[in-house]
Amino acid sequence: MYRTILVGLLGVGLMFLTACQSMTGKTAGQSIDDASVTASVQGKLTADRLSNFSRINVDTDRGVVSLNGVVRSAEEQTRADELARQVEGVTKVNNNLQIQSTSIQNP
Repeated sequence: MYRTILVGLLGVGLMFLTACQSMTGKTAGQSIDDASVTASVQGKLTADRLSNFSRINVDTDRGVVSLNGVVRSAEEQTRADELARQVEGVTKVNNNLQIQSTSIQNP
């Protein structure tokens, strides 16, 4: 009886892991690695005292980090890219950051 329950639990666990991989195309380990890289990049951006990177969204897929959002200058755009590249596990950075215009136009 105990053996039947154990085999059943292992089977359900295997089905769960297979289902996760088939839905995203990534293994559970890859998903955990990507989440760790995303958290590390966000932490580095938040800790940077030279810039305010609160409007940057970070996403990671198989080690490729995508930075999306708005920064105030080209220097901040470059700085965010550099910080992301410093994180272990990052293989490439897609810098999609937009530079916010500081001029206000009156009609």
